[in-house]
Amino acid sequence: MHIISRKALREFWEIHPAAELPLRQWEAVVRRAEWRDWADLKATYGSADQVQEFVVFNIGGNKYRLIATVGYRKAKIYIHDVLTHKEYDRGTWKSD
Repeated sequence: MHIISRKALREFWEIHPAAELPLRQWEAVVRRAEWRDWADLKATYGSADQVQEFVVFNIGGNKYRLIATVGYRKAKIYIHDVLTHKEYDRGTWKSD
């Protein structure tokens, strides 16, 4: 999968340095992934959830949430937001 945009990951871990390693690990897995559909993604990330048109990944032992849209046919994943668990729980990302 092609990740759009890695910049969001970097900007997040610059603010939250403990998130760098888990986000880099997520990135490495996703770059190698060849997901054709939700079932393929779910087989890789069993804790991922579908919320409206987004996929929500639990990162770093559930400390962080990565919100993305997955374009299976184009093999692209579009990062919408990276949040702490507390920021995610506020729910404001749904209206951004």
